[in-house]
Amino acid sequence: MMGWLTLLVFSPLIGMLLLAMTPTNNTRILNIAAVSSTVLPLILSFLVYAQFQGGAELGVSSDWISFGQGQLQFLVDFELGVGGFSVILILLTTIISTLAAVAATYQIQHSQKAFFLWFLLLEMGMLGVFSAENLVLFFIFFEITLVPMFFLIGRWGYVERENAAYSFLIYNGLGSAVLLLVIVALFAKTGTTNIDALKEIMSSDFQNAGAISEEFRFGALLALLVAFGVKLPIVPLHTWMLKVHVHAPPAVVMIHAGILLKIGAYGLINFGIGMFGEQFEQIAPFIAVLGLINLLYGAFLAFVQTELKSVFAYSSVSHMGIVLLGLAAMNEAGIQGAMFQTISHGLIAALLFFLVGIIYARTRTTRLSQLGGLAHGMPITAGLLLAAAMASLGLPGMSGFVSEFMAFLGLFETMPILAAIGTLGIILTAVYLLRAVLSVTFGAARQTADMKMDIHYKELLPAVTLLALIILIGIYPGVMTATIKFSIETIMIGLGG
Repeated sequence: MMGWLTLLVFSPLIGMLLLAMTPTNNTRILNIAAVSSTVLPLILSFLVYAQFQGGAELGVSSDWISFGQGQLQFLVDFELGVGGFSVILILLTTIISTLAAVAATYQIQHSQKAFFLWFLLLEMGMLGVFSAENLVLFFIFFEITLVPMFFLIGRWGYVERENAAYSFLIYNGLGSAVLLLVIVALFAKTGTTNIDALKEIMSSDFQNAGAISEEFRFGALLALLVAFGVKLPIVPLHTWMLKVHVHAPPAVVMIHAGILLKIGAYGLINFGIGMFGEQFEQIAPFIAVLGLINLLYGAFLAFVQTELKSVFAYSSVSHMGIVLLGLAAMNEAGIQGAMFQTISHGLIAALLFFLVGIIYARTRTTRLSQLGGLAHGMPITAGLLLAAAMASLGLPGMSGFVSEFMAFLGLFETMPILAAIGTLGIILTAVYLLRAVLSVTFGAARQTADMKMDIHYKELLPAVTLLALIILIGIYPGVMTATIKFSIETIMIGLGG
């Protein structure tokens, strides 16, 4: 039986088929078809979420690849499944994809059909990454995300779009190569690529756990840290991400900042801690130092930027440091904070870059020196931008506060000195965000092109939806806690807690 999860993962292909039959010269019908194509995965994701909450069996397993013979025969099955954290990431993927598609209908001015075909292929890859229960399948979907993203940046981006696209491809390609080496090594050592089976084999309670050396475990974990560190990104593997954030079209940056960076966090949590919990605990101080570097380095660099997109790009680097700090705590509060930060930052970053796209469309610039007085001509846009900034700096009542509070609560229990140093990053976050947003929002207007054309009603849907979700999680974090507790309990049992 195919199952709802399989249908969800491959549902964007239905949209691609629909788009392929849509006339290229009719922009209105094309846009309707494109947005409708993302609505089907959105509906299916909520259906899968409801079934998961109801305790339904969503896993899919069938024969897929076999090679060799006799005792040397190897099998790789087609396996899909979801856990508490991954089902939330699937919801995040479908929600942001639909809102980004709405944004793209008026942001993309040429070759719309080609854009949305690549867009839907990208969505399928992301859904597959968060649903795969087999490392080979995970890697295939991981690679599928690279190709459409390369073309979406390189063809529809801004001035240095080709440079940004190649930087994206080279860095992520190297990360993929490292990931492939880990998968091959694990397969050669254990004879399986099933994620649950590998977690069991790598656990200290497994009967033949001693057959796998400590050196191998550490080597595999460090390789995973590099592979997913590129994606997160961890400084100094972050430079490619800055170029993408600045030069890709806003709808694509919504996807990139809101979802693709989260694959790095998902990989570290699901594979790093999930498979190599004991080894991860031993290098936790090193992970915490990496998190501090990300947090403080990103904050300092964001403070000195003269361009709004660059401010938010470095802000993403800084906020991903909080994910690392939460994981380094190696306790329930810290890991839960890291998961919350992953989801929270996805929503906040998508909102920030969506609003930057609106500002650029009106003023044709995002340089701080050329912007000002936004509240006079575009009060609704200015208000939304200020609200998004407040969420990003961790204002109570918004999702950013919940995630940062839990991550630091966990870290203070295990590494209080590093946690105290990390709080400087929280202070710097407030400084650079308020500096950038207030200079754009208030003061004398320095750019007049279309400044009196406030946010359009079509543009309100993505902005209001994202802001509502940010506030919902901030006011009632239990909406997520009840779901991700399954993943946290599994991790803590694996750590012996």
